[in-house]
Amino acid sequence: MARSMAPKQDTAARILEAADEVIGEVGYDAASVADIAARAQVNKALVFYYFNSKPELLERVLERYYTAHAEALAAAVASTGSLRDRLHNMMDAYMDFIAANRRYPRLVQHLVSSGDVHHVLIQRNLRPLFEWITNALGDAVPASGHLAARQFFVTFSGAVINYFTYAPVLENMWGEDPLSDHSLAERRAHLHWMVDTFLDALA
Repeated sequence: MARSMAPKQDTAARILEAADEVIGEVGYDAASVADIAARAQVNKALVFYYFNSKPELLERVLERYYTAHAEALAAAVASTGSLRDRLHNMMDAYMDFIAANRRYPRLVQHLVSSGDVHHVLIQRNLRPLFEWITNALGDAVPASGHLAARQFFVTFSGAVINYFTYAPVLENMWGEDPLSDHSLAERRAHLHWMVDTFLDALA
């Protein structure tokens, strides 16, 4: 049974990978099932055999990211130690997630700019990170205002995801690859410094 299922799983995975690439390149609205089929090297009918519709295909693509995102944050959520240590772990986990899923920032950017029809899907992915930061900060920050947990959520998550979004532009400005191991280590150290600076100011 497992042997007979393997070709189907491989084809479905290839279609999902193609959809991820095409949507990330041109956006969901401009992406056609025909383009996705061509990228996956299958016929269009086969795409609809595995996935009932284009919206379902998008949801399945995002589900792969949800799973990877949850796995990346699991260690940070389970970590112990000081608030500083746990926030460092969270930033590291989010960096690791985006570094391993580099098409994700562009995909989300396309979906956000295409209107609120996709916002529920994006919220489903962002909510665990938002809740983690809110719970981690707890009573250390006020419930509202410029130091509220929701502001730190935007600052922390944006500091990671925007780095990868702008990386292609930064390379020419910096004269080096922002996604090299050296540059990513430098960015990670900066994020730790940012967390420390915020926490020192709160103290």
